[in-house]
Amino acid sequence: MIKLAIYGKGGIGKSTTASNLAAAFALRGLKVMQIGCDPKADSTAYLHSGKNTETVLDIIRKKGKSAELSELVTEGYMGVLCVEAGGPTPGKGCAGRGIIAAMEMLEEKNAFEIFKPDIVIYDVLGDVVCGGFAMPIREGYAEKVFVITSGENMAIHAAANIAEAVAGFSDRGYASLGGIILNKKNVDREEEKVKELAHDINSEIIGILPFSSTVQKADELQKTVLEAFPESEMADCYKALSERILEACKKEEVKEGGEGCD
Repeated sequence: MIKLAIYGKGGIGKSTTASNLAAAFALRGLKVMQIGCDPKADSTAYLHSGKNTETVLDIIRKKGKSAELSELVTEGYMGVLCVEAGGPTPGKGCAGRGIIAAMEMLEEKNAFEIFKPDIVIYDVLGDVVCGGFAMPIREGYAEKVFVITSGENMAIHAAANIAEAVAGFSDRGYASLGGIILNKKNVDREEEKVKELAHDINSEIIGILPFSSTVQKADELQKTVLEAFPESEMADCYKALSERILEACKKEEVKEGGEGCD
């Protein structure tokens, strides 16, 4: 089983990327599970045509330990298994605790042994890397961490912090950094700045996603690009990125992505 985590600053497009990667992996014949670790609980919405699913935390609040696994895990586009950890009531509690509770419940219900996914994707908010948000890195849930960034200064700053956290945990045998995904916003010196980041954190750019109106159109339809526009160039970009990520998960060294979708 391949276990990977996708981190990035809020609003950088990590959930869109994660869902499209999940669809791309599924199209390759892999059984995929995507676990949303963001309190907004919208990671897997586009795999359900825009419908938010009930979160693990909400189900625990209502049913406690008696909750059935079938309630915690739903099936989305291409059979992708979808889980949303959820979060506390706004203004109350710690969002990271929601992730911890969800992971513990999935383990207690033997979710991974029962569903036997080939690949698990953790979609994690990366503005802060502490508490429950660090669980995919530090508790053996993920083996590789991929950081999404654009050339925007705040996104690069967040990516650097995430990489630092991963490096700290990797010394203890936890997840290691798989590489950087550049999700372009067409800002000045974008590729140059992200290449500088990759050099500074001793990593590589494994894929470049161009700024595309196709993604925006799919967003309006509340679907993944691979479902809404399967023959588009952008769909091919996500497929190519999925191949590079599989390579990165299977090898110690990753291959740097070229210009655009090449």
